[in-house]
This record gives sequence, C-alpha cells and structure tokens, in this order.
Amino acid sequence: MTFDKRLGLRFLPYGANYLDWDDMSELRHAVEHKVLFRYQTETESMASRLERTVARELDAGHVLAVHNCTEALRLALVSTRPRVGDVVHIPAVTFVAVAGAVLATGLIPVPVDVDDTFSLDASLLPDDAQRVIVAHMEGTVAPLPEGVPYVIEDTAQALGASFPDGRRAGTRGYAGTFSFHHNKVLTSGEGGLLVTNDERAWEVMRCYHDHGSARQPGRYPTWNEDAYWGENFVTSEEVAAIQLQQFRHLPEILAGLERHYAIALQELPDRPDIELMPRSAGDAKISIRFRLADRDLRDAAVARLTGQGIANWTLGKYLLPEHPVLKGRRSLYADGFPWNLADGVPRALSHDGFARTRSLLDRTLCVPLSPELTEQEQAVAAKAVRQVLESL
Repeated sequence: MTFDKRLGLRFLPYGANYLDWDDMSELRHAVEHKVLFRYQTETESMASRLERTVARELDAGHVLAVHNCTEALRLALVSTRPRVGDVVHIPAVTFVAVAGAVLATGLIPVPVDVDDTFSLDASLLPDDAQRVIVAHMEGTVAPLPEGVPYVIEDTAQALGASFPDGRRAGTRGYAGTFSFHHNKVLTSGEGGLLVTNDERAWEVMRCYHDHGSARQPGRYPTWNEDAYWGENFVTSEEVAAIQLQQFRHLPEILAGLERHYAIALQELPDRPDIELMPRSAGDAKISIRFRLADRDLRDAAVARLTGQGIANWTLGKYLLPEHPVLKGRRSLYADGFPWNLADGVPRALSHDGFARTRSLLDRTLCVPLSPELTEQEQAVAAKAVRQVLESL
C-alpha cells in the first residue's frame, strides 16, 4: 500500500498549516496603516502587542521580539555582561545555531554530553559553571541545572511545553529563547522571541537589540544619555502580525499534537527491536520517537517510510562535537577569534567521548505528528507508520 500523500510528506509543518489569508486581520491592519517599523506606529505596535500576548500566554515577566532565535540567544548571553573568551556550556546534541550564537558573542562553546532523552547531562558540569544553555530538543522539556547563575533555555523546538510544576518551558531559567522558523510549532518563516523574568536583564536586552538605546514609540530616533553600542535586531510589524495570527492557534495545535500522540500510542509496532521513546506529560509532542536495535534497522526504516511517502527524520546532524565549526574550530577572523582565546578550555565534556550518544543517535527515528488532521486521518496515519515498521 502506498500511503496517502495528503497525509505523508509534510512540507508545511505545524503552524504553517494554519496560515490563511482569511485569518490575517493583524497583517491587513499593519499593511493598511503603511507603517512596518515598530517604533513609528502612533498606536500600539504589532510587535508590542505580540510581546504582551506572549507574556500573558506564557506567564512571563518580559518578552522581546527579534529577527530569529539565534539573535535571542546572543541577546541573552550579552545581557549577562560576559568577558570575551568566557565559557558557555551547551548541549552536545542540538542545532549548530546554539554554538554559533555563543561564538558570535565572543565566547567559547563547550559541548556537554546528554542523557538518554538528549537533554544536557548536568552531572558533567564543573562546579564553577557560570553560563549554560539547555535545549528542549524535539519538544522534550529538559531539566535545568541547579546552582548556575545564568541558565538560558533554548526553547526553539518546544513552544507551549510545560515543566512538571506547570510553568512553561522557557520561563524558569535566566532567559528563554523561541523560534518562528518554518519547521517550528508556530512559524513566520523566520522570527524569534526572548523571554526573561529579570527586569534589569530585559532593559539591557531591549537597548542592545536597537543600537544600545531604549526607543520610545512615535519618537524615533531618540537616544538615551547612557546609550552604549548595540546591534539592530528589531522585528518588523508584518512579521509580528503573522506571529500574532499563529499564536491564536497555539492551543489548537498543541491539542492536535496531543490527540495524534495518543492515537499513535495505540498503534505501536509489535516487535521487540523497535521501542518507543516515551514523552512526559508537559512535552510539546511534535513527533513520535522510536529507538531501534541498530543503525541498519533504523536506516531500513527510513528508506521504507520515505518510499511510502511518510515523513521522518533522524538526529545525527545535531551532534555538535562532529560539526566542522567545533571540530575544526573554524573562524572567519584572521586571528581565529574567539577560538584564539580557548587555550586551556576543554573541547567537550563527556563520560566516554560521546560513544553512547552516537549509538543513541544512530538508532533514533522520529516521525512527525500532524495536529491539523482530523482524528480519523490521524488514525490512518498512525496505522500506516505501524504497518511499515512491522514490515521491516
């Protein structure tokens, strides 16, 4: 049986499937007013409205809209007032943008090995760790290390997820970062958010993201007397408008993912060499994840699923110690900055040189869930995945 393509390869994942011209009232408003720069609006800007909406939905103290999640990570790091060459401990399994944000801030990333869920293994952190980025990979809420002054939550893949105590992922650490990239829970193509409950940190972030000065709506450009140099990470009104439209659908998307996950659990393959990687109640269930007996079986599953038109992915590309940026300590600066400041800094922290993690990655298979499908369609999709995996 060839799987119904309408339920298969999903080029428009999650929030993108909810983009609809008839639902774009905020975007129409921004265009009709012909002001797309947030600090020149006469009334509340779309960007400010977005920040207010997110703060309410996530129960966060302060929110700042930026161009993308990488910039949000940079802003969070800059606001800690580091010295160039300071170390930032990051997960060994995550997207390379995390390492890139650290390096672009003049700091040194040190990958730290992960546990069975691909969450950073805090037991490997040195006692004097100052800055740690924790990634909530694949919607899985990772535990936060204790006793670290600056814990930054990379929540790019886990918007809407919750910790066991009910607090939203991205709101428990020093700062949380979110992505609206195309392949995220919500999307505006690109776009990011920075969340913090630290008011002084937010003031630094707000100034740095707009050339070092706190702008006032309708009074642009103005400069603070104590302005310092910064960069331009200011989001635009049309992007914020699309993000507002997307946020209206967040409860619907999360509920659809939960429903599809529950249905998929009823259609698990009946074979001992394919195990489910369980999820916690608060995870954003963007996929169902399997751990197979070996790499050959995983590769056979990838080939068979792809041949049947069923979307799937693997996670080997996320092993940062093998990425050229970290493995070769590559830099465009003539003097190798900031790697030239890394004397004495360990390349990575692992119990076994990442042997266990490589094995886990080699055997892991992810199949995306589809919140926009009806319950009947989700049942058909889950059965198709089970049939393919049982046929291997």
